[in-house]
Amino acid sequence: MRILSLLATYIATAIFGIIHADTMSLWDRMKPPVDISVNGHLIDSLFYFTTYLILVYFIFVCIGLFGFSYYYWSKKNPKPTYLHGTSKKHVAIVAAIGAAVFITIDMQITRISNEDFANEFINWPNEAKEDVLKVQVMAQQWAWNFRYAGKDGVFNTEDDVVTLNDLHLPIGKKIVFQVTSKDVIHSFFIANTRQKVDAMPGRVSRMWVELKQGGKYEIACAEICGTYHYRMASRLTVHSPEAFGEWMVDAEERALQVNDTEDPSRYWGWKWQNAISVSKK
Repeated sequence: MRILSLLATYIATAIFGIIHADTMSLWDRMKPPVDISVNGHLIDSLFYFTTYLILVYFIFVCIGLFGFSYYYWSKKNPKPTYLHGTSKKHVAIVAAIGAAVFITIDMQITRISNEDFANEFINWPNEAKEDVLKVQVMAQQWAWNFRYAGKDGVFNTEDDVVTLNDLHLPIGKKIVFQVTSKDVIHSFFIANTRQKVDAMPGRVSRMWVELKQGGKYEIACAEICGTYHYRMASRLTVHSPEAFGEWMVDAEERALQVNDTEDPSRYWGWKWQNAISVSKK
């Protein structure tokens, strides 16, 4: 009894504390993280489209389930009717329902996602003509390392800006990430942009985003990578272009002061690999 009493007290305290510590409504809790990228709405719209269609079919299933349960209720039909569902009529009905689901959900999801991928997400910035911010990302158990090229514009040199679990990005500029891993497979996930890419040992993955809103956000690992996977969190700070420029100047000055040219572990970067733009615009 004492254990049950303590458990009830703990649960009540937890619920009471949550209610009073956080005034967010249930609907607010169910909302996805705020979208801060120019392309995130495409992923959101596909998710909502899929959810609403599934909800419509779920309602039809419930109507059929409860409707037929009532229609064939024992009080209305004392004599049971046995059907094997193998008649041409029944096979045609099942085939029509399956085709409707396949065409209106599966085919539509495939069409929309392919169009978004071809028109936007694989539309890599032209690094030779556009002002692009390049960031190298090294994942490891259980942290994120970020590298910016310094004033010389070349990666893996002594003026590089290197941060641990602290990513800074500007608004209104296309950002290209090249991502790899030091040990096991991780997944570089910025929930507020709706995008992620795997970080794999021996391979460089790529992802690009463009941000439209400042603030502080979280970066997570979306691939179970070991015992402390849940601790593999990083901070993302999105600045105005002016504020990011100031941060970068300060970071470059600090880098020249603290970078140890004789420490080989400091130079985990690689030669930047330019992406080929496939823009149709």
